Order: sequence, then structure tokens, then C-alpha cells
Amino acid sequence: MAQDSVGLPSDFQFWMRKLSVWDLASTLETQQDTCRHLPRFQEFLRQLYEALKEMDSNAIIERFPTVGQLLAKTCRNPLILAYDESQKILIWCLCCLIKKDPQNSGESKFNSWTRVKGLLSHILSTFRFDIKEVDLFTQVLGYAPTDYYPGLLKNMVLSLVSELRENHLNGFNTQRRMAPERVRSLSRVCVPLVTLPDFEPLVEALLTYHGHEPQEVLWPEFCDAVNEAFLLKKISLPTSAILCLWLRHLPSLENTMLHLFEKLISSERNFLRRIECFMKDSSLPAAACHPAIFRVVDEMFRYALLETDGALEVLAAIQVFTRCFVEALEKEDKQRCQENQRGKESFQQTALKQVDIQLKFAFKTYFPYASPSLVMVLLQHPKDIPQGLWHQALKHISEMLKEVVEDQTHGSYGGPFESWFLFVHFGGWADMVAEQLMTSEAEAEAPEALLWLLAFSCSPGAGHQQRAQTMVEVKAVLSCLMKLLRSPTLSARDLQAAAGEGGEGAPRPPACQQLIRRLLLNFLLWAPGGHAIAQEVITLMAQTDAIMHEIIGFLDQTLYRWDHLCVEAPRSRKLARELLAELRGQA
Repeated sequence: MAQDSVGLPSDFQFWMRKLSVWDLASTLETQQDTCRHLPRFQEFLRQLYEALKEMDSNAIIERFPTVGQLLAKTCRNPLILAYDESQKILIWCLCCLIKKDPQNSGESKFNSWTRVKGLLSHILSTFRFDIKEVDLFTQVLGYAPTDYYPGLLKNMVLSLVSELRENHLNGFNTQRRMAPERVRSLSRVCVPLVTLPDFEPLVEALLTYHGHEPQEVLWPEFCDAVNEAFLLKKISLPTSAILCLWLRHLPSLENTMLHLFEKLISSERNFLRRIECFMKDSSLPAAACHPAIFRVVDEMFRYALLETDGALEVLAAIQVFTRCFVEALEKEDKQRCQENQRGKESFQQTALKQVDIQLKFAFKTYFPYASPSLVMVLLQHPKDIPQGLWHQALKHISEMLKEVVEDQTHGSYGGPFESWFLFVHFGGWADMVAEQLMTSEAEAEAPEALLWLLAFSCSPGAGHQQRAQTMVEVKAVLSCLMKLLRSPTLSARDLQAAAGEGGEGAPRPPACQQLIRRLLLNFLLWAPGGHAIAQEVITLMAQTDAIMHEIIGFLDQTLYRWDHLCVEAPRSRKLARELLAELRGQA
């Protein structure tokens, strides 16, 4: 597009001269000349728009100082406005000059100029009125265009919003005021206008419009435009309106998820705090309280995991999303409970029981392939359980998962992958297994259960025999590390020797190697002598960029989890922060 805009300045002057000659198409010759040049002029407007949308106000003034005059002349030419395509491109150009929150004098100047000239209102008024009649009407009433057009725009929007809402409230009334064809036409007209603050009420009313038509009435391009504006923060809409958008236009929800994935593989990689902020800002967790939205989002996460072979970034995003989703759902259920209790205090216990039943039903709806009892256990937040009992809770989770995975009678719950996919949603539990193996003083049988859970979480597709072999190797490394934990002296070579290799020198599978690295990192964070050798050990481990990013992700996720669980470990926190800052500087 940059190549197409090279000749714009010279074309700009050519069309300025043409518009001056046409002068409202007052003669037959100028009308014929306008029609003959209209396709080329429309292409010029399209190129002008592509240039304007990439420039700030100061750059526009510097490169196209008379752009206001050109657009004003165009707006006053009825032959140009007679074509829908001209109106659409012209509105796009005007929208480039309007800023919701002006940041400098140039932007304020364009906002003021566009409103004073009434150009946008002028174009819109041609949809309903003959412009000569409008001018005559305003002159009779004594209104100047600077006063009339902004008022016309505001009243037009309010009128349309009122019609749409009445249509919604009287959905069963056969004498409805706004026909479906008109709603569809209105949504098409609004495509280039969705980013303008004056039109936000109308955009919201269109999104929340509910008729009884068998097919969607909103124009698909309107939904695309609204979703793009929402993703780029060019429009502010309530979650209820965004929910309606995603429910009635699946591509918008899919594009939002793709936008999230782009964040994960770019600047937000290994920054869970940023991912959480972006996740909440995207309205995805709140909208996912609707089961249909949740199922689509969850399926896209599932495909992303399969396509990336279980990428750690995707796993982390699933856990952050689930945590935000559960918070949003609890908030919604709390509000529902409060509403049920208003004026019904004598039925308090009944109301609470009903809410509890709704919760259980809801989670069965969100996770239809999972064991309901397992879902309810995983929903317990570790923060609500005494820290000394975490290993017991993990042991219970391990036993339930093992029963589902290895007992064929539970095939209705979808097999190992579905159980693993459910488990990794809840990062508060999934990410603390290796840490508990290193720090807990559990009874003898608890480590076996935790070893199984650790092996399963890193390699859900492995068979029973392979998982057992992984447990043997991890247990051997863990035994060496526990001895080193009590050693008065510690060196990087000691840890390297403890990690060792597989039996008879055979290389371990990648999943098993990842488990060993996780144990070593936890050892460094919790061992009294880990601080002194941490940098040297990590240098030995991080032999590839992939492993480096894995270690960075582990440290970021550990700190994120500790913050949410209120884990008090000043020394370990300090070391994790120092290592994370240093490694991010090297990455």
C-alpha cells in the first residue's frame, strides 16, 4: 500500500482542481465529467484512506494540509454521495480525522473542524432527507449548520436506539416498528462508523438486538468491524454487548482467540502478569460464563495444545484463563445469590442450596467430559487449604486421576487426554507437584502418588509401562537431590551428577528431561546452598534457546503462583526474581 501512496500528493492536487471545477455539479458538462471520473476518484479516496489511517494528525497536516477542503468539497457533491461506495470510503476518511481522546492540538483541530463543518452528519442526513430540504428547514428555524448537524446526529442515533430497544422489548408484537431488513441495512451503514463515540449507543443496541428471525440479521462486516475496533481499543462496549457479538458471530470470537495467541508468542511470552491483564481486558473470561462461549474458547485452546505439541506458553495461558474464568463465574454466582436473597431472607438456606446445585450443574456443562467429583476437587483453591496439607490434597487428586486414567470402567470420561486437559487447567495444583516433592515432609506413600501425578502431567499419552519407568528415573534423581539438600557443601557438579542420564547411559525422553530440569530448579530455589550455585547450574542446563525460555517460563510461573497462593518464602522469592531478571536480559 505504501507503494500505491507514493503519487498521492500530485493526485491530491489534481482532484482538488477537479472538485473546484465541478462545484456542486451545477452544469450538465460538469455532471458528465464527474460521472466519467468517479471510478478513478473513488480509487483515489481509497488510497487516501489507506494513507490517513497510518498517520497521526501532525503527519496528516504536514503531508496533506488541505485535506479538510478536499473532503468538504466531496461531501457537498451530490453526484459523488449518490454512490454507496463513495459514502463508505468518505466516511472512513473522516473517521481517520476524528479521535476519541485528542492528544494534541492537531487532533483537537480535526475533531473541531469535522464537527463544525457537520460533514459526517451531512452525509448521514442524505440517507433520510433531501439535503436541500434540510438546508431550507434549518434556515426557516434560524439554525446554523454548526448547531443543527451535531444535534441531528445525536437525535438520529437516539431515535434508532429507541426503535431497536422497543423492538427487543416487544419481540412478540406483530406490529414491530423496525423490520429485520431495516436492521440489516442499518448495520451495514454503520460498518465504517463503529469507532466514533457518537455511535457507540447504536452499535450496542444493534449487538443486543434480539428478534425472532430464523437467520442472523446483522451484516457480517458490521460484526467484523466492531470486533476489530474492540480488539484495537477503538471502542468501549459493556461485556454484555461483546457477549452478544461473540454468540451471534463465531468468526469474531475466533479472531479474538487468534489475537490472544499472537500475544502469547510475541511480547507477552513468559509474562503471566501481562497475560492476565490482557485476558481480563479482552472480556473472554467474563463472556465465558456463558457455556457456549466457554466451549469454543476451550476447544481452541485444545487445538492450540495439539498443534504446538503441548507448548508451555499455551499451557500457562490456559491456566491463567481458567483462574480468571472461575473468578468471573464466582462473582456472577454471588450476584445471583444476592439477587435471590433480596426480600427472601426467610428462605436463606433454600436459596443457598439452589445456588450450590446451579454451580454443580454449571461446571458439568463447562467440562462435560470430566469426572464431576474430580472437577469439584480441582476447583478447591489451594489458598483455602493449609499449606501443610497441600501434599495430601495432591495425593487425593492423584488417586482420582489414576482411577480415571488406568481403570477402563471410567471410559465415559474421555480417557487420559481429557483427564490431563482438565488437570492442567488448574495451575494452582498442576504446577506445585514438583515443588511438593522437594519440600514436603509427607508420609512414605505420598511421594509415590505425587511421582505418578508428575509423570502423568508431563506425558499424558505415555502408557502404564513408560510412565512407571519415568517414575523410577525421577525417583532416583529425587533421592540424590534429597541427600544433597542435607549436604553442608554444594556444587554445580554435584547437581549435574545427580541429574545423570537414563539407565545404562540411554538418553531420557524429552518429557522426562523436562521433569528433571523442573526438579533441579525447585532444588535451587529451596536448598540452603542453592543461591550460590544457581547461575552456574542454569548456565549448564540452558544449552538451547528453547530450554532457556522453558526456565524463564518456570520462574515467571512460580512467582505468579506464589503471589496468588500468598506463599511466604522471602529467600526463594528473592532468588527467583534475580534469576528471572538476569535471564530475561540475556534472552
